[in-house]
Amino acid sequence: MDNISIKRVALNDIDQLQKISRHTFSETFSAGNTEENMRKYLEEELSVEKLTAELSDKNSTFYFATIDDQVVGYLKLNIGQAQTELKDGKGLEIERIYALKAYHGKGVGQFLYKHAIHVAKQLSADFVWLGVWEENPRAINFYKKNGFVEFDKHVFKLGSDEQTDIMMKLQL
Repeated sequence: MDNISIKRVALNDIDQLQKISRHTFSETFSAGNTEENMRKYLEEELSVEKLTAELSDKNSTFYFATIDDQVVGYLKLNIGQAQTELKDGKGLEIERIYALKAYHGKGVGQFLYKHAIHVAKQLSADFVWLGVWEENPRAINFYKKNGFVEFDKHVFKLGSDEQTDIMMKLQL
């Protein structure tokens, strides 16, 4: 899609960030999780307060993917101590990359992914890494197609449910 734009998210975009975060997370994971666990995650992990703190961290950046000024997806990148696991100075973490379901297969995810790689290269990162739910084959295949390989696993807590994320890495 030639009409996708990228916009760095600022604090005054917090309401839009929360809206796209909650919407895409729900679309992606509601079918495979309980309503209670989803509600708890959305309320606690995607609250305005939590997102504001993440957005205020100098080692985390958020970007919107927009089409005709409509937010259709977003990306969260972490470096340094903001990384959720490795905290390696030579790595960049893609913590979140989501597109609205209506835009799946239309290049939004790939656009956001390419921006993440561009940022990683600007920062002279040696590798990019991420965690992806073991029960999300669409995302796993997306990352494999882009050259990522599995290297470990970690626990992701969704409400009271401890789930397994596959950790994947791409050497640059």
